[in-house]
Amino acid sequence: MRGSFFDRAQTVVTALFHIDGDMERNLALIRLSAANGAQGIALQLEDVPPELRTVENYRKLMDAAPELPFMFISYRKDKYFGNDDEARQKCLLLAAEAGAEVIDVMGDLYAPAPFELTFDPAAVAKQKELIQKIHDLGAKVVMSSHTQQARNAEQILAHLREQSSRGADILKIVTRADTEEELTEVFRTTMLLKRALNKPFIQLCGGKYARPHRYLGPKFGLAVAFATPEDKPGAEQPSIRRLRTVLDTVDWPQR
Repeated sequence: MRGSFFDRAQTVVTALFHIDGDMERNLALIRLSAANGAQGIALQLEDVPPELRTVENYRKLMDAAPELPFMFISYRKDKYFGNDDEARQKCLLLAAEAGAEVIDVMGDLYAPAPFELTFDPAAVAKQKELIQKIHDLGAKVVMSSHTQQARNAEQILAHLREQSSRGADILKIVTRADTEEELTEVFRTTMLLKRALNKPFIQLCGGKYARPHRYLGPKFGLAVAFATPEDKPGAEQPSIRRLRTVLDTVDWPQR
């Protein structure tokens, strides 16, 4: 039986990586991730040729790890569709049709905005319509925002509550931590979100001090933690094995 990103007492350690037109390579990375201890798979489609973004191929990818839940993502750095939000989401709807558990919807989909969260009424209405369509296909939605800068805990809580109001099932934000003070605020944010939100959330940061939170954030309440299939020296994102070793080793009070 395939697992789920939901209803878990612990963080789902999830392999996140780009796939491309080489299906054998993609399948090998998925199998490697599962063998290394991944509990979920998140695939970014930006390098996949449009003709390969099909229900059949999505199912083939998911069959490579039949016990794991899958999340599908496509951002505006898409090699083929770029800023065409409609085209990218059409491909993601096919992933929902194929049986993916979670589909990404950007917080500023249909109207690019600061902090990747639009408040344009027409765009928000379209997002809600899209989210309902994804739900009708039996999938759930992670709404994501990449702010590219540090934000405080209260700002992030308000941001994620807005995402939630649009019908998202998992709330996601990525900020930055380039100083010790910003890292401290990132951890304070995680604890606040755990107390204040009634939905699963993914909170990440990039920057000089990203790694400590990548390793220990799950102990504070993250629903999903991303990792690479194998070690990548210098990467902000730890490998599956390293992350699981930390999470299995560090004692922490039960949530």
